[in-house]
Parts: sequence; structure tokens; C-alpha cells
Amino acid sequence: MANNEDTASAGDAPSASAIARPDGWLPAALPRANPSFRDAGPASGREAAVLRIVIPLALILVAVTVACLGLGFVVARQADDRVEAGHRQALQGAVEALQAVAPDLSGRDPRILRILEEASGLKGLRFDDDLPGGDRETQTLLDRNGRIVGWLNWDPARSATATMNGISPLAVLIALGFVSLLAAALWHLRRLDLRLTVSQQQIRKHLEVEPVTGLPNGDDILDRLDRAAAARKADECLGFAILDLDGFRDAKDAVGEAGGNEVLLEVANRLRQAMPLDVLIGRMRSNHKFALIMPARDPQAALATVEAARAAISRPVWIGQALQIAASVGLAVGPHDGTVGEELVRRADLALRSARRRGGGMVVGFAAGMETEFEDQRFIKRELGRALAARDFDVHYQPIVAAEGNAIVGVEALLRWNHPTRGAIPPARFIPIAEQACLMDQLGEFVLRRALHDAMRWPNLYVAVNLSPMQVRDRKFVDLVAAVLAETSLPPSRLVLEVTEGVLIENPEAAKSRLDDLRALGLKLALDDFGSGYSSLTYLQRLPFDKLKVDRGFVAALDHSANAGVIIQAIIALGRALNLSILVEGIETEEQRALVRLAGCDEMQGYLFAKPAPREEIDRMLAAQNVPRAGMSMRAAG
Repeated sequence: MANNEDTASAGDAPSASAIARPDGWLPAALPRANPSFRDAGPASGREAAVLRIVIPLALILVAVTVACLGLGFVVARQADDRVEAGHRQALQGAVEALQAVAPDLSGRDPRILRILEEASGLKGLRFDDDLPGGDRETQTLLDRNGRIVGWLNWDPARSATATMNGISPLAVLIALGFVSLLAAALWHLRRLDLRLTVSQQQIRKHLEVEPVTGLPNGDDILDRLDRAAAARKADECLGFAILDLDGFRDAKDAVGEAGGNEVLLEVANRLRQAMPLDVLIGRMRSNHKFALIMPARDPQAALATVEAARAAISRPVWIGQALQIAASVGLAVGPHDGTVGEELVRRADLALRSARRRGGGMVVGFAAGMETEFEDQRFIKRELGRALAARDFDVHYQPIVAAEGNAIVGVEALLRWNHPTRGAIPPARFIPIAEQACLMDQLGEFVLRRALHDAMRWPNLYVAVNLSPMQVRDRKFVDLVAAVLAETSLPPSRLVLEVTEGVLIENPEAAKSRLDDLRALGLKLALDDFGSGYSSLTYLQRLPFDKLKVDRGFVAALDHSANAGVIIQAIIALGRALNLSILVEGIETEEQRALVRLAGCDEMQGYLFAKPAPREEIDRMLAAQNVPRAGMSMRAAG
């Protein structure tokens, strides 16, 4: 059912953390970096970060100081102008008031000047016959006939401007201080940048060697691969391989973190010994992957080199105990599989995925179909979420008939997906991807609800629903089944949940507990595809199954193998001994039906009787065999 392969995007090319040319043994114990270098980098970085804050702040303060000073002068001038205008207006009003009383007002009378000073608020008011010069403010004095008799004049106070003139030297000094701080910060930042650059260069030199395997660090592996691809001659090939250590996680669990590092070091040493001098060896960032970059005459030569690497790795490693390590390898060879490093890495990774799907422990070269297949997987994974939201899925039902009489006694619910552009996508294609994408809980709930609601149309038929491993592992699934049964009011005895042996292998005790809880609801359990996997009798004895479904492979073999019929008879006899109902699936011919019926099975299923169909078609089938949709007396499951 579920495929445990990695489902990362094909565009997510793996990058390496170590790559080396094995032109000599590298020390297993690595030189330690100078502590002063380790300290200098972070310390200088912190100081530089502080200075990068101080410098803009100093610039802002200088700008603010200058702006405030200029704005202060403008505001002071405007304030003084407003005060002066008020004095002038008051003086004019006082003059007009005096002229109304004494038309021949003369400014030469000191008493008149004092009255005007008090009325206008001016200080040092004088009267001159001639227009005074200098910075004194003036106002013309006219007689009753409008003739000029003299000029009143005074010294403007302008106190706000005077105040600004007094504080401007201090503001200039402050601005100069900020400028000095800015200059010092820039100088110090430059020194820190130089120190930081030197420190980083020294740290890189001391950390060239990867500490576990003894391989020099090379995060630029993709750049080097691109350069190698660009330098490749027309008559040469360039191979790139990714080696994944099968069984490394189990070995690490057995010997711990330190022992796992020893395994990696042993693998690196074996590769150094086995690889030619012109092969670059790298350790991928993944904990148990290595990379090889190799010039080759042709793809066969690259394949031979990679096979030698796989064979060198695939020998037991002794770390206090014998640890079995193998390697799955994906290989891409340029220019056929790519002309740049990115293409070679991506396609080698696709080939590695294919090697893992085939069971591991082998070398697989890239083939064009792999990319198409992976892109198709990406498309399906992306569209699954949209289809769930849009309710693009449907449920079809395949009839299950009684061995005697061929009357329909139940239906099996089967999920169907009709994509808007791709058309029908088979479950074998999208179910494994849905399991990898953790969408089976949603799909499973959809099928369960739909199947139980539709089962209400056929009161005397049972409905069988397949369970995925994720549903069996989910503790909430029992509650979901109980809730849907209550929601639909369907008798639990009319529901059969089918599980495969793969669900039981990983954690039999947890599976038994979950199946016991499900059976306690009153429903029935069936072991699906019996005979296609381990076919363990222990499962049949210990687990609460009511029905045994014989795998279709035995039925297909009836046409060309005499032993197939004997095996079916033996399975049916075994089921009878365990008091299980027996259903044989995959019946496609009359001959197969006759043989299976004579073997003693209870129920049959296959294309001979009907293909999976929508619920409306099931209605028509029931009507065609003259079976009323209510009040039927057919035997249910079990």
C-alpha cells in the first residue's frame, strides 16, 4: 500500500558537504582550529554589527542637529517678525489716538515719546526730522494735512534671534562631535571588516577537513561539478553518483552516535581504497550519503566504477559487532543525462529513488522515464489536495456474490478519481502518494462516510471498506467509525473492514489492539490479499478476523498451474478450520468460477460478475436479478 520512498521535489537537488580527491590518505584525526580564530570571528562580527547600528545613528544625529539649528533660526526670525509687527501696529494706533486729540502732534516733545513707548511696548523710541540710517526700525509721522513731519525710529529687540545666535556655537560643536563619532566608527568598521575577513579565511583553512570521515569540506561541490562538466571534452563522459547507505540507521541504533561515526569513517576509507585517483569522493549533507564525481570514457566505465564503490561498501563492518551495511546507488552520466551539475545531481537522485523502490543494494542509472514518473508524482501530490477540497473523488462498488446461486450479497467500496484534465487516475497510482502526503485520513473518512450512506440504499447487502496502514495506526479511527455508524444508523454487522498483512507486520500488538476495538463495535474484519505476502498463520490465530480473502494471483494461476487449485483448496480448508468465511477474488472466467465453487468457498468477486460501478448501476443490477431493495433474505458477510 504505502511506499516509504522520499517524496521530495525533483527540483530539490541534494548538495554535498564534503568532497575530496582521494589522491592520498587523509588523517582521521583532524587539526583543531585555533581558538583565537574561533573567538575572533564572532567577536568581530558582534562589534561590526554594533558599528553598523552606530554609523547610521550618528548620521541621523548629525542631520537632525543641522536641521534643528536651521529650523530654530527660521522659527526665531518668524517670532521676532510677529512681535515687531505687533509693536508697529500698537505704535500706529497710539499715534492716531494722540492725533485725534492734538492734531498738530509733534514728536519732538519727550512726553509724547514716552507715551508712545508705553503704548507700543518699544524701547529707545526717538523722533528725527531726517530718515535715520542703520538697522533702526522707522515709522513715518504725518500732520493733519498728510505731510511728513518726521520719522519715529527705534532699535528692534529680536530676542528670539539673539537667543539662537547664542546657542548656535554649542549646536555646531555637537554636530562636529557626531561627525567625529561617525568618522571614528567608519574607521573602526573598516578595521573590523578586514579582521573579520582574515579570521574567516583562517577558519575556513582550519575547517577544510570534515570531522567524521576525514574528507575535506566542499560545500561548493555543485560549482566544482559544473566546472568539471564545462571542462569535459567532447569524447569524454562525466559521471555523478549518489551512494545511500542501506541499513545505516539500524547500525547506528545498535552502536550509538559514536559507533555510527566509525561506520561512516570506515565507508570513507573503503571508498578511498577502491576508487581511482581521478575520482572525487564527497559526503552528502544527508547523514549517510556519499557522492562520486568521475571522468569516464563511456557510461559503461562509469557504471563499473560505481559498482566497485558499491561492492567496497557492501561488506560487514565490525564496530564491537558485525554490522551489515549495503549501498543503493543512483548514477547519472553526462552529457547524455545532463550537461550541467544541477541536472546530473537531480537525475542521479531520481535514479537513487528508483534503486530504493526496487529494494536497495543495487546501482541504477538514470532513465528518461524516471523524470516523467517523478513529475507525474509531483503533479498527483499537488492535485490531491485540490481534489479533496473540490470533492472530485467518487466511490464505486464491485458486487460480491454468493458461491451458490451467484446472488449479490455485498459490495466492496472502491475509491475513484476522475481528474478534470487527466481523466481517470487509478487508485494504484494515487493511493501510495496520498499515504506519503498524509492525506489517507481524509480520503479514508470520505470513503467510509460515502460507503455507509450508500449502504442504506441496499438494506440486505453488506459493504466492505479497505483500510490503509495509516488508518489502523490512528487511535482516533475507532471513534470515527463509531460516529459514522451512529450517524447513518447502519447496523455494524453490515460493515466489513478489510486490512492487508502489511498493516500487521510493523507493530502486531498495536494492530491487534486497534482491531479488537473495531470489532467491539459489532462490525466484521477481513484479511485481504491472503497469500500475496507473508501469509502468517499466527495472524489468523491471534487476530479477530471473520473473513479471509484469497488473493487473485492464485485464481489467475488456475489456467496454467495445477498446483494453484490445490493451494486454493488448502487455504479454504484452513479458513474452515478457523471458522472463517472465505471470499475468492479475481474471478474472470466460468472455468475459474466452477473450480473455486467446487473448492468450497463462500463468496466470489471478479469481472465475471461485474466491474466496479457507481451506486446507480448497483441499483439496476439488483433490480435485474429481481431482488427487492428491501426485505431481502440473503446471507450477509460471515
